[in-house]
Amino acid sequence: MSKVIQVLLVDDHPVVRRGLAAVLDAEEYIEVIGEASDGYEGVTLTQKLRPDVVLIDLKMPQLDGVGAIRKILSVNKNVKIIILTSYADDKHIYEGIAAGAKGYLLKDAPPDRLVEAVRAADRGESLLSPEIAARILDQFSSMINQSPSDDSTQKPLAAGIRDIPALTKREQEVLALLGRGARNRDIANQLVIVETTVKIHLRNIFSKLNVSNRTEAVLVAKELGLLN
Repeated sequence: MSKVIQVLLVDDHPVVRRGLAAVLDAEEYIEVIGEASDGYEGVTLTQKLRPDVVLIDLKMPQLDGVGAIRKILSVNKNVKIIILTSYADDKHIYEGIAAGAKGYLLKDAPPDRLVEAVRAADRGESLLSPEIAARILDQFSSMINQSPSDDSTQKPLAAGIRDIPALTKREQEVLALLGRGARNRDIANQLVIVETTVKIHLRNIFSKLNVSNRTEAVLVAKELGLLN
């Protein structure tokens, strides 16, 4: 029997919470077990209810999303947190990811992407909105094109890789689609393979690139010149 993923919603807008709950509760093996209207309540309910995944907004009264994420992870490092917000600027993106979020979605994301993000987070994977992934890649590209004198303390993500890893042709195809923000289902459909095979290819890619999630894989691959 599959495990039921328990989700906590943290957003100061009741209508948003109601809509999210309707989408997630309609899915098999996903259950919304609580709702919080501000960051402090989100921290309290996370400790009380012990959800698997927390969906959290960034702009809230009392305690904002970034502060709430840090407090939640300081007492429960195993909970997976997804940011769901209207803010797509660099400052909010990097602060949210740096705080420990496993995913970053915009509120106009389609319901199926929201559901996939929850499932991915529960598996320990990261999922970003395509717009967010594009902004991160653009910023990262600018960083690695700087001369060493621009930031002598900057340590490349791929510093631990001595040689460019040899990826199979199929792994290269999976990585290319990953770089475009494709989900496992999308990759499987485009390559005409099953999702289980996609997961195997991803594990191999992560191992060869010495990374632990999708976001790091794309960033390291970009640094190594494996993605255009």
